[in-house]
Amino acid sequence: MDSAHGARLQLRQLLPTGSTASVSVSGAEGSFSYKENLIGALLAIFGHLVVSIALNLQKYCHIRLAGSKDPRAYFKTKTWWLGLLLMLLGELGVFASYAFAPLSLIVPLSAVSVIASAIIGIIFIKEKWKPKDFLKRYVLSFVGCGLAIVGTYLLVTFAPNSHEKMTGENIARHLVSWPFLLYMLVEIIVFCLLLYFYKEKKANNVVVILLLVALLGSMTVVTVKAVAGMLVLSIQGNLQLDYPIFYVMFVCMVATAIYQAAFLSQASQIYDSSLIASVGYILSTTVAITAGAVFYLDFLGEDVLHICMFALGCLIAFLGVFLITRNRKKAIPFEPYISMDAMPGMQDMHAKGTTVQPDLKASFSYGALENNDSISEIYAPATLPVMQEEHNSRSNPGVPYRVLEHTKKE
Repeated sequence: MDSAHGARLQLRQLLPTGSTASVSVSGAEGSFSYKENLIGALLAIFGHLVVSIALNLQKYCHIRLAGSKDPRAYFKTKTWWLGLLLMLLGELGVFASYAFAPLSLIVPLSAVSVIASAIIGIIFIKEKWKPKDFLKRYVLSFVGCGLAIVGTYLLVTFAPNSHEKMTGENIARHLVSWPFLLYMLVEIIVFCLLLYFYKEKKANNVVVILLLVALLGSMTVVTVKAVAGMLVLSIQGNLQLDYPIFYVMFVCMVATAIYQAAFLSQASQIYDSSLIASVGYILSTTVAITAGAVFYLDFLGEDVLHICMFALGCLIAFLGVFLITRNRKKAIPFEPYISMDAMPGMQDMHAKGTTVQPDLKASFSYGALENNDSISEIYAPATLPVMQEEHNSRSNPGVPYRVLEHTKKE
């Protein structure tokens, strides 16, 4: 301790008075930036944890009502309302985190929600499993959780330390800067091209839809940070609500969030939720970090080592989320029973003696058998015999039977 104190005294004697002051001020700013980063990261982690708990509570409520004879609707149960309140609390925590930490730090922390949902789902929601199937079924999830945690730690440790007061003047200056205007031009062109292929060419690829979501989401997080920062400054006494830029950002935030939810809903109708979670997280995080780096200049003044370690943390978190979502069990749609008498042309099928049971590639096949060549012939799809009765066997020895035809009157 004495040697370190002596070294600092010698350094102060060698440096000019102004330099000593600048070193102390920069050290104070560094500690303040780290403190704000920590507050923002903790708020984001807390918010994503609470949101994942809320979603699983609501999912548990739906499962319990579906498996019981309770006639109540889901919104009349205490569990569902508790999940809704927790979701609002979690979203409020995530919203507040944008006011303290850089955008490039907060956006990748949504991996916490995926980790928490995987762990909660394994413990509380999943079906019962046998010990011998444990490693085969859940080893990828645990490896993915470990990688996502390591990636999150690297993100928090090597996150950019750029902090700027979200005043109306600063936001307006960033909004009309030429790098952001060029970025917006490129994003609008890409968005229009993707929307054309999606609407006109029917390009329903998951990457196309989720890239549309990611482009809208990047504008959502940019505006969320501006709105949250101006609200926090207003609460602290520096009123920012009288700037028109606040309401411009608020309208853009609401509009992009609504359209983003609409595209996500369309994607969920076509693709599995696990695929949407993994691909959506990777694309949305990449585009949002790029938007934050261009608009808020998050990585300005950062050294190459910190940027590389931050990028490594993102890649590890991406791999972890991919492994977690890849191991989720796909939902099997319910195949309802179809009355064969109500199907048009069924009488012709009866007359020809063809197969009347459809082939299904699902585990639930009520009224049908699975199409599997390895199944023996006794389990092959059943055929209806042609209904026949004896008629005029003496006069027509070649045709001893006739086929009954069903008319509309019958």
